[in-house]
Amino acid sequence: MCGIAGGININANLEFLHNSLKHRGPDDFGVFQKDNLFLLHTRLAIQDIKNGKQPFSFKQWTIVFNGEIYNHRELRDIYLKDFKFLTDSDTETLLYLYIKFKEKMFDKIDGMFAFAIYDDKGKTIFLARDRAGKKPLYFYQNGNIFFFASELNAFSFLPNLQIDEQAIETYLRCGFFPFQTTCYKNVFKLRNGHYAIYDMKRSQIKEYRFFSILDYYKTPKISEEKEILDSLESKLDTSVKDRLLSSDLEVGAFLSGGIDSSLIVAIASKHVQKLKTFTVKFKGAYDESHLARLTAQKYATDHHEIEIAMDLKNDIEKVLTNYGMPFFDSSAIPSYYVSKEAKKHLTVILNGDGADELFAGYRRYVPVANNTINIIAKSFSFLTKILPKPNNKKSYYNYLYRLLSMSSKKGIDFYLSATSDIFEDIYTFSKNNLMGSLNEYIQNILNDKELTNLSKMLYLDFELILFSDLLVKMDIATMANSLEGRSPFLSKYMLEFAPKIDDNLKIKKLTTKYILRQLAEKYLPVDLINQQKRGFEVLLKDWVNKELREFVFDYLQKGCYSENFIKRDFIDNLLNKKVRVSEEKRAKMLWAMVCLEVWKSKIYDTKYVKI
Repeated sequence: MCGIAGGININANLEFLHNSLKHRGPDDFGVFQKDNLFLLHTRLAIQDIKNGKQPFSFKQWTIVFNGEIYNHRELRDIYLKDFKFLTDSDTETLLYLYIKFKEKMFDKIDGMFAFAIYDDKGKTIFLARDRAGKKPLYFYQNGNIFFFASELNAFSFLPNLQIDEQAIETYLRCGFFPFQTTCYKNVFKLRNGHYAIYDMKRSQIKEYRFFSILDYYKTPKISEEKEILDSLESKLDTSVKDRLLSSDLEVGAFLSGGIDSSLIVAIASKHVQKLKTFTVKFKGAYDESHLARLTAQKYATDHHEIEIAMDLKNDIEKVLTNYGMPFFDSSAIPSYYVSKEAKKHLTVILNGDGADELFAGYRRYVPVANNTINIIAKSFSFLTKILPKPNNKKSYYNYLYRLLSMSSKKGIDFYLSATSDIFEDIYTFSKNNLMGSLNEYIQNILNDKELTNLSKMLYLDFELILFSDLLVKMDIATMANSLEGRSPFLSKYMLEFAPKIDDNLKIKKLTTKYILRQLAEKYLPVDLINQQKRGFEVLLKDWVNKELREFVFDYLQKGCYSENFIKRDFIDNLLNKKVRVSEEKRAKMLWAMVCLEVWKSKIYDTKYVKI
């Protein structure tokens, strides 16, 4: 796991770039330079610790690579016998696969990756990003200037970097930056499952898709439960085993009280004795340690229960500025603390990311799968005009109210009501082209007759929230602490298999993640299997009203940047609790603006950000 950067026709501050990315790779630093081009790499040494230095060159090609190719030894044996290897690193494997197969290489690779390959003869830079988008890759182009890097903070040295206000407004409403957009003009994300070729002679970049999970959602469904269970167990076992064994360092696992991480721990324990596992307890709040302990005891893991007291007042700006952009997801804060503690014990850790988006783990999927919205909710949606707004996020009343509210909506209004639900039904933003494009994209998926209702939501969540929020959160939270997170549920095998599973085996009546729960019965204590989905239970309303109240009010005082998008009167009324809305929703609206303010003042307005 590493940090990468590179560019042409640019006066790069290499010391700044090294400092801005060294948390991703504190073990080594390398630079390749030729004429007006440079490639930079900061290394977190995990595979072939002695010989895996980057940038790595062979003949006319030079690569910088962030990630892991879990099946790289197998690929060497099958496809690369005609190459003489100098290292045991997956970096060398990846470069030779590119030389031999070009873009056809992706069909063979299981891994998480973001990489760049410079071809000196062809005068091109080939960029690529893995199927789910676990590893980040951003690029900037303006005229003949081209620059790419693993994190947005690395772009701070660029002159005249301008804010994309359409993207900012979209972030405030959605809680994330969709598609390839970022907070800056001319700075883009390379999208998941894509590669791009930058032509240095023409100063042009073209992007191409090599993987779309939508194709797999449109294939015929598999409905035989025994067949699916056998395949699921086999593919998950392979995914876990490969992520355990493709490391020269010890690999541990996060262990919550949910079935996703517990299943991974159970399967990993077949391949590793005394697996190190980590469960966190946050003082006064989140605590699943009693449930996690059941799995740890069953598989005799080397279990660590870590109680964490979050020092929000002193750490909050540091955590938020790690992202290099406004980042709304408040679970980034506990994720940072968990990663910081885990790093004290090891450098590589397994997690359960992606299971909910592939196997339907969220409660909101139930009415979609059962067609409740069309059958019942639309007939009663008018009731939201006369019913009081809910004030308890976890209540059944809140669940029914949101269901009724979203049932009469379309496109972006429907999707955001079902998911992030920040300003929906409370504040109306002005229309802009980006939100218009997002609305059209969502509505086209919702209208697609080749997809089931559940597949539509799973696909949208994979492409929008997982890609632009959840994977960003975990990448930065772990890498800020020089910790590598590996996600077996996001393997090539799982991404190609899970979409083919029949809806009735994902949602069965009111049961979410049905097929995973069936597999869990073979491995896990019965008390775990029917636990509700929790995630990190962040008490955001308590933060906003108590520990961070002064912090929130200071950042949102008159003249704040958020006034460019939200009326001052509304901000004042929200601060002073004069808007009729639940405490949870009030906290989310305030938090979205505060995260914007922290980014604006601590990143954009500050040249050469100190990480």
